[in-house]
Amino acid sequence: MDYRHLGRSGLEVSALAYGNWITHGSQVEEEAAVACVKAALDAGITTFDTADVYAMGAAESVLGRALKGVRRESIEIFTKVYWPTGPNPNDRGLSRKHIIESLHASLERLQTDHVDLLQAHRYDYEAPLEETLRAFDDLVRQGKVHYVGVSEWTAEQIEDALRLADEMGFDRIVSNQPQYSLIWRVIEAEVVPLCQKEGVGQIVWSPLAQGILTGKYLPGAPPPEGTRATGPEGGEISWLLRDDVLEPVQAYAALCREAGYTPASVALAWVLQNQNVSSAIVGASRPEQIAENVKALDVVLEPDFVEAIEEALAPSTLFDPGFTLSPASRAEA
Repeated sequence: MDYRHLGRSGLEVSALAYGNWITHGSQVEEEAAVACVKAALDAGITTFDTADVYAMGAAESVLGRALKGVRRESIEIFTKVYWPTGPNPNDRGLSRKHIIESLHASLERLQTDHVDLLQAHRYDYEAPLEETLRAFDDLVRQGKVHYVGVSEWTAEQIEDALRLADEMGFDRIVSNQPQYSLIWRVIEAEVVPLCQKEGVGQIVWSPLAQGILTGKYLPGAPPPEGTRATGPEGGEISWLLRDDVLEPVQAYAALCREAGYTPASVALAWVLQNQNVSSAIVGASRPEQIAENVKALDVVLEPDFVEAIEEALAPSTLFDPGFTLSPASRAEA
């Protein structure tokens, strides 16, 4: 396993992080989830990413039980706050009240007295940014949070947060968690240049485009049984199951196999070659998927090969920063 600094901070994280969006507490039985966490640890993965809203708290609970007995100092636990976790008006957003109450509930579910990174899961247009950053800073000073970050914030929002933190003497955000893959490159236009300049690292989610870049979904054919597309979360990727996306992916997959690699390992290696990426989040429903993902660290991306795969995927690649996720994906990713 490779380890990288999270942005310009002193914290080192594993190049591959284990994430439990969709899987723990919903799609995958707990016994299998625990086996996947053990496989991640055995592979050298030390970074575990979750959120208060995943499976309405159940994902954090499963992760807490799976990590019980693991030396706390040897791992990094990340969680997030923003999306509704209850029926009341204050059960959501980035107010001081919700941030602090949500973090305390997360700590209880995770069975720990601190998290290594607390992230604002989206930008809150209703809560004052100063209030949000002050609440985060208070939690850092209390020792309940080591670092703070954001998820899916725009370059302008990140810049505002950094400026205000400097003005008020708050701890700066050290990370952003955006969607990023070979076919979703929106952050390259504005977010990455700003973050490179300011020392903010990317912890990217969906580097395999929710499984599309594995090549297992074929144009003109129904999704294979047992895949995410046929499960209860199938709506999350339905917008990608189109021939104009899947046909270029098949051309990409053929190039990968010709080079002696799996499409998944190349997709992960490509994301990790971006110097602003601190870690790429991978999920798993079976332990062997972890072993497959770790192969990405052995992939050698020659310039000609990179040019060829990017050209093959060009018809399905999205750069447009104005493009928005499907409602379901916006709600939990």
